[in-house]
Amino acid sequence: MKRLFADSFFFIASLNERDACHRRAVEVSRESGVVIVTTRWVLAEVADALCAPAWRGRAGAFIGFVLTAPDFVVQGGSDDLFARGLELYRDRQDKEWSLTDCISFVVMADEQLSEGVDGGSAFRAGGVQAAAKVTWTIAQQSKRITERKLE
Repeated sequence: MKRLFADSFFFIASLNERDACHRRAVEVSRESGVVIVTTRWVLAEVADALCAPAWRGRAGAFIGFVLTAPDFVVQGGSDDLFARGLELYRDRQDKEWSLTDCISFVVMADEQLSEGVDGGSAFRAGGVQAAAKVTWTIAQQSKRITERKLE
């Protein structure tokens, strides 16, 4: 079974038929044997981005589907995960990562995910692996930072 991490870019592209990456996002989500891993914080970003009345009902239904569908795993909600993401956010002041991004990197490291579908140029070009390599490296760094601080 192939497990891919997805950020809000992927979900918004999946929902918006006019998005340039819509077709690719739908293709990835329909691939046999693919499980999409995400976080509650990513889903909150999706809801925030699609809060306009024209999108609200569709976004809410989609998020409800993601929370219950067997092809999706939604991590998060724990104080520990939030704290670890916040720690990475604070430690990497040289980056423009959102708190949600940092939480996602922690989950990728914890879940040992080496592939993802996100807003990276590789996904836009039709692939997922190259963009995920950068994310995986960041996730591994966040895991090392967390492990050092726990010692």
